[in-house]
Amino acid sequence: MQNPLSFSARNRATDIANLQTGAADLIVIGGGITGAGIALDAASRGLKVVLLEKGDFASGTSSKSTKLIHGGLRYLKQFDFWLVKEVGSERAIVHKLAPHLVLPEKMLLPLIEGGSYGKWLTSIGLKVYDILAQVGGDDKRRMLEKKEALKLEPLLPKKGLKGAGYYAEYRTDDSRLTIENIKTALQYGARALNYAEVTEFIYTPEGRVCGVAVRDGIGGETFEVHSGHVISAAGPWVDELRSLNRSKKGKQLHLTKGVHLVFPHEKLPVKQSVYFDVPDGRMIFAIPRGKITYVGTTDTNYNSDKNEVHTDFADAIYLISAVNNMFPDIELEMSDIISSWAGLRPLIHEEGKSASELSRKDEIFTSDSGLISIAGGKLTGYRKMAERAVDRIVSGIEEEDENRELSDCRTEETPLCGSDFKKFKQVQKYMTRVLSKMEKDGFEAYDAWYLVTNYGKQTDLILENFRELTDADPYWRMMKAELLFALEHEMIHNPMDFLIRRTGRLYFDIESVRKNLKQVAEECALQLKADDRTQKGWVSEMEQILKQHSSFTL
Repeated sequence: MQNPLSFSARNRATDIANLQTGAADLIVIGGGITGAGIALDAASRGLKVVLLEKGDFASGTSSKSTKLIHGGLRYLKQFDFWLVKEVGSERAIVHKLAPHLVLPEKMLLPLIEGGSYGKWLTSIGLKVYDILAQVGGDDKRRMLEKKEALKLEPLLPKKGLKGAGYYAEYRTDDSRLTIENIKTALQYGARALNYAEVTEFIYTPEGRVCGVAVRDGIGGETFEVHSGHVISAAGPWVDELRSLNRSKKGKQLHLTKGVHLVFPHEKLPVKQSVYFDVPDGRMIFAIPRGKITYVGTTDTNYNSDKNEVHTDFADAIYLISAVNNMFPDIELEMSDIISSWAGLRPLIHEEGKSASELSRKDEIFTSDSGLISIAGGKLTGYRKMAERAVDRIVSGIEEEDENRELSDCRTEETPLCGSDFKKFKQVQKYMTRVLSKMEKDGFEAYDAWYLVTNYGKQTDLILENFRELTDADPYWRMMKAELLFALEHEMIHNPMDFLIRRTGRLYFDIESVRKNLKQVAEECALQLKADDRTQKGWVSEMEQILKQHSSFTL
């Protein structure tokens, strides 16, 4: 395994100084999955790349998705065949690049009497889906009779169930996918900085964008970074940057909010992932993941503060009602919610269309000053979005300098950091070896699964940290080993970066957050040389986040 490069907040002052030395070829604004994909694509073609993110990496939309690399079956109903074909094909590619992180996930689509999907149309639709996405082998869709469907998922309603469609998707952790793309870009010479907000654009005398002014969100100072080209992949904030560039005209963003709720698995003990329709015609996922099951998503217009997106009572009631309606033996209540997340989709506005009718296609805008902006799209299609954007940038660079030749896109064959697996079976074998090393300290299969599906072969480095530590509680010692890895290789600045985006513990293992929060804050303060006031502030902020994500008392 090629070890990840050092990527630590301890080096921030040096990193900022280096960003101001010489001009880059490309500045990427936005450290979500789109910006991360662009940085990797551009750097792997030989460009000098700087990635800037105003918050933490993946802190916006890219940590708030349904966490599926899926083909968008529902877009067949909108006759959006191009989108289904592209993202359907991309599923297999992204799985190949990181089979530990993008996991095969069979999906059950129950056919209910009076529901949105009839048996014949579903069969044809899934067949078209397989053809467009080039699905083969055991992953091809199957149509199940009622008895077969109930065997796979006994919680489905016996009354009114006519059968089910059974097809292949992939599950991921969107935050981990983002950070591994960034770390892979670093291996090609890219530089990346979080908590670095672009506040102004810098222009040549001819009015071309040639850099940005950046406010350091940690130290507070402002500095400049220069480059030949600038691309904004800032998600919901794309239009703000277009306004700053005085180029917000024509098509604009239409933000919609998507909410997910998390329940203990014993409260919603589905045996496998289910994609079901609700009375208003929308589709909802129920996805088991380790200790929990999560459900989502909603799709409603959003016009409030983009920096403060929360799950509200209406969202929670809607999703709980949908689950209770589909699974008659389940009676979820508000008090059963243990966590939640809410995020924004930066879609392209189309007059007269509702939130759920808007296209998920991406679009690229170029201003008169040369600022390129990209918006729309889906998590699944991030690599192709990046390829299209970088193609445009490379074309411009080669026009400016006829002697400069840059390579074509290479990301289809570029494994992500943490993966030298060729097939998912190798991931499973590695997981078994990891478990054999952990069992003597009292760990179980879930613990090995958690580490490997988050970090891949980088798990070896975490286990090395674990063996060198002397803390009495093995579970805290393992979490501390994971924290030390994140401090050294994943640019965390505080407990929130670690507990929410690098590990997903806030969503998938919230009790471990409550139990270890103060110890995590203490270790972060020690390693980052933070004072007591800062440490207490971290704890207070995380406690407030815990309350927001799990408290829905009427």
